[in-house]
Amino acid sequence: MAASSHGLDALIAAATFNPLYRMKKQSERSIMQIAHVVRDLEKTIQQYSKIFGVGPWDVYTFQPPLHREGTYRGKPSDHTFLIAVTWVGNNQLELMQPLTGYSIYNEFLERKGEGLHHIKEKVDDCKTAIAEYAKKGIEVIQSGKIGDDEYYYLDTEPTLGIIIELGNAGKIPPPERRLP
Repeated sequence: MAASSHGLDALIAAATFNPLYRMKKQSERSIMQIAHVVRDLEKTIQQYSKIFGVGPWDVYTFQPPLHREGTYRGKPSDHTFLIAVTWVGNNQLELMQPLTGYSIYNEFLERKGEGLHHIKEKVDDCKTAIAEYAKKGIEVIQSGKIGDDEYYYLDTEPTLGIIIELGNAGKIPPPERRLP
């Protein structure tokens, strides 16, 4: 059965009235990352590699002074965490394991356990994007800088069911190690 033009028109109209859609033209937006919070980074890497055949994984420890200007819920934070990243097509898969301090990663593990935490939108101008979300009542709940990269987690979970991260995908130092 063919889709009616009325149904397609309704979908287009709904997308046009979506405030996130109006922020940028769809062709200019880029979701670049899907991220999970985990308790045991190396175990999870082994599971993903075995089940999905993805890898290799670049592994980093982010802590001061490499991780700088960190904030958590509007206050300075020097939390530390491990991450591992690999590419699956044009999307980055990220695993995060909190180590010290307190962050939204710890909050997530306490409330939900391990699982899908956020998706990341690459933006050219983080400050402008943050201001656009703030006009809609969506605030930054955690942020930081690593090398030339900056990231901002937005308080979108109550309305979207998932956290949105904004970042410029800037250059970061090489990984500490690479796992299969």
